[in-house]
Formats: sequence, C-alpha cells, structure tokens
Amino acid sequence: MKFFKTLFATFLLLVSVQVFADVATVYFNGDILTMEGDKPQYVEAVVVKDQKIVYVGNYRDALNQAGTNPKMRDLKGQTLLPSFIDAWGHFTLNAQNTLSVNLGYFSKKPPHTTQELIGRLKAEAKPFNGWIIGTEYADAFLTDGPLTIEELDKAFPNQPVFVNNISTLTGIVNTAGLKKLGFTKTTKFAQGMLPVNPKSGMLTGELIGDPNLIATAKVFGKLSHDLRLQTYRDAEKIYLSNGFTTAQSYETTLEDIQNMREAIDKKKVSIDLIALPTYQVVDQLLASNPKYPFGVYNNANGGFKVAGILVSTDGAPQLKLAYFSKPYADTSGFPKGWRGLDAGSQALVDRYAKLAYEKNIQYYGYSNGDAGIDITLSALDKAIKETGVTEDRRTMIAHSFFVRNDQLDQYKKNKIIVEFMPDHIWMYGDVYKKILGDERANNMVPMTWAKEKGLTVGLHNDFPSAGPSALFTIWTAVNRQTYGGQTLGADQRTDPYTALRGFTAVPAFMYKEEANKGSITAGKFANLVVLDRNPLKVNPMEIKDIQVTETIKDGKQLYVKQ
Repeated sequence: MKFFKTLFATFLLLVSVQVFADVATVYFNGDILTMEGDKPQYVEAVVVKDQKIVYVGNYRDALNQAGTNPKMRDLKGQTLLPSFIDAWGHFTLNAQNTLSVNLGYFSKKPPHTTQELIGRLKAEAKPFNGWIIGTEYADAFLTDGPLTIEELDKAFPNQPVFVNNISTLTGIVNTAGLKKLGFTKTTKFAQGMLPVNPKSGMLTGELIGDPNLIATAKVFGKLSHDLRLQTYRDAEKIYLSNGFTTAQSYETTLEDIQNMREAIDKKKVSIDLIALPTYQVVDQLLASNPKYPFGVYNNANGGFKVAGILVSTDGAPQLKLAYFSKPYADTSGFPKGWRGLDAGSQALVDRYAKLAYEKNIQYYGYSNGDAGIDITLSALDKAIKETGVTEDRRTMIAHSFFVRNDQLDQYKKNKIIVEFMPDHIWMYGDVYKKILGDERANNMVPMTWAKEKGLTVGLHNDFPSAGPSALFTIWTAVNRQTYGGQTLGADQRTDPYTALRGFTAVPAFMYKEEANKGSITAGKFANLVVLDRNPLKVNPMEIKDIQVTETIKDGKQLYVKQ
C-alpha cells in the first residue's frame, strides 16, 4: 500500500511540474515589431511557452494557442522586439572594469571637468590591489582639457592611481603609480611609449600602447576564482539592462575561454557568451584539437561557444594608427606623409584567411582605414580563389570605418558582412574632420552606400570602447551627430529600422543563429526586449533616450527597470 501511495504522489508531482512547465505567456497591447524582413512588420500578440516563441499573430488566435490559464503580459503600449545581440565587444574586459569607477560619458554622473573626475575618484573608488582605478575616461569630453599627472599627484600624493582611457589603448597614472609599475624614462617597450614633458624632462604619466596594456594587467592583477565569477555576474547585469541576451568577448585568451565556459556550465551567467580569439590563440586551440568545434554552443539552447578566428590589420583612427592609402590631413606628432600602420603583414593575413576557409572556421576581420581594409579584402579574395570555397561563410569585417565605395563592391562579391561602429561619429567625428579632412570624415561608416549595394550591414558599440547602449548607437547611425553638435555626412544617415536590424537579425545571421535568434518568429528562442517607446515612431533625435524596461532570455524575465 505504501508503494502505491508513493507512486501516486510521484505521479501527481510529475503532472504538476508538467502543467507548470506548459503555462504560456501572452504578450499583447503594444507595438510588437518582429524584425522579420527588410520592412517593419507588426503583430497583435506573441505566445511564449517552454523557452520558445510558439505563436506570432493576432490576439484571438494567440489566446487559443496559449491554452489554459496563460500568463497575460499587457505591454501597455510599450514596444516588444527581439533582444539585442552583441556582434563585437569585450565581455571579459567589461567584467574586469566593474571593479573600477566608471568615468564614461554613459555613466550615471559623467564628469565634465578634471575636478569632477577627481572628485568622483575620491568619493567612489575603493582601493583594489593597492590602486585607485578609473575607466572609460575620455579627455575630449572634459571642458578644461585632459587630465594631467600634476592634478593626480595633488589629489593623490601617495596613493597609486590608474585612469584607463575609453579606447583601452591609452591611460594615465600619477607619480606613485609610475613608481609602483616600475616605469621610468629608460623602460623599453616593443610598441607604444611613455611620453616625456619637454619642459620638465619628466614622464607625463601617459601610457600609450603596450605600456597601457601592461599597466592594466598589473593594476588589476589575477582575480580570485570567486571574484572573477562575481565580475561576470556584474557585467551580465549591464548587458541585460541594455537589452542584450548575447555578449561577445574578442581577443580572448585560453584562460578567458576556460573562464567563460565555466561561468556558463556552472550557471553563474544566463546570457549567451561568445569568445572570439586571435589567430595566435586559434593556433593553440587547433594544436590541442585539430577538429576544435568552432561555432558550436555547449548547450542545445545556447550557452557558450568560440565563434571563429580574429585577424586585425590596423589600429585606432582617433590615435592616427588606422592604415590609410593617403596621408592623414594632420600629421602632427608623426612623420610627414604619415598614413598609419599595418598591424599585420599581407603574408600573415593571407595565411590565416586561407586557414579559415580551408578548415571552415568563421573569419572575423578587424580593419579601420581603407588601406587596412585592402589588406583584409586581398587576403579573403586570395583565400576564396585558392580554396575554391564559394559558399557564404558569414565572413565579416568589423568597424570598416573608412571603407571606400569601390571596396564595398568587393564585400558584395565575396559575401562579406560589414559590421559598422557608428558611435565613433559622435565620439570622434569632430576629430576626424581635423585629422582626415572633410571628405573622409563625412563618408565614414557609409550606411547609405552599403545599403544601396544590398550588403548585409550589422552594428556594434564595441563596449567598453563606447557605451553599452544599442539605442545610442542606433541614434548615432540615424542622425550622425558629433559630440560638437555637427551633422557628419548627412547623406550617409540610415533609417531606424535598418539600424535596429543591425543589432537583431543581422548579428543572428552573422553568428549562424538565424534559426533561433534575431526576430520574433514561431520556433525561435524567446529572447525579447521591451522598450518604453518605439524607435520607429519617435522623433529620430529621441531614440537615444528610449529606455529598456524589460529583458527576457528563453522566456525568463532577467531584467526589469526599477
């Protein structure tokens, strides 16, 4: 008798669990924008059940599909979209930065003067690893000029201070910081420099290139296991609050790959994580496993994967390191006729492009200036001819800031996705007009040219090299307004829907996940974002002010704006 009671209790438990699992959620009474197709499409209702979208259409049929006692989610006029997908960014670096004071233009209290910046460091910073740390600093947004070592020394005479630039390529420390790092005028670096004040003969505290990368590693040090996972969780909150349910980390190391996988396996992070290692790390992965599973998630419904291979050809244009076919208009600080630097030889890029096509590893190029882009295009064209591969491998070139109109024809010919970063228009557009001239500046991030040629165009914000908001990036692509208030290249503005696709349908396609992500379609994962207003219906200048009110991953509410 006891056996039958136990059996009956187990049966009831299974039934109750099944009933609970089958409860559907109906989203209705809002602008439900599916992001299916090249033109906006709206529906009345969406039904979500067991992590997936099971119905998209009219309200009456949605109720029939939802079954008994569904959860009714009244949008109250808000807008429902597929959640945003990060096509290019630094998840692990953003996690690390949660240990610092965010001094960026997108922080809660962005500093406008050096004294406001120092005030925030004093009020908010908690010494970590012996350092006061600030990140996301940009001197262009301070009204009284760049931060100096003298100002830091006065405020922190004995406490080492490190302030990392938003570019992550430069930074500044105080005298105590230089001492702790062991940097002197005689310290040598493979790339980069420690500037010296010509009047005093003393180091300025500025760190450019390798000195800044080395300093970043020393300042943060090696995190404990538990602290690292905590930073991952804190970073995840930032992504979710901005509507992202997929985050990428490029330039990942073997250790990063292991840590990201662990965070997913142990369910410490709920969003999907994608690693994108450089060619050096890919060599190591292939040495350990010639059939390494690139592009494959560790779980059936997502989780973690290593996307492909990253190959860079040049550096940051705002620092005059992007590689151009013609000299910079302003070469101050560099030799006459300066065109920037190629970060990798043509032979090296050729080698890894061919490797990618031979082994069916997705190729992610990183090119900024038109000469840097030429290197990537030449390598890809050669790889395609030598391997005979003509299928669409979802090859992409990130940034593509100063791609020429004729180069876009090669993107089209070889099925290359162009991944633009419009934020540089707002952040550095005024700088580019000065250092590159009007023509090149006006035609940077040429959304109109790309659309006219029928290219697949994605968008990213490269967080933390820009803020984490997809809506700010979309606003920039639509309006092309610089920090100084000018419109940069009005002819290259795009429409809000095309820009929205750049964060939804296009990156899903790029990652080869269009069967599961990128649009509100029956059968896809219920990865959704709720916005307080519709980007297609507000004044275009208001798009950046739209708020994410809710983020849903696999049908589960992971963020609600308080």
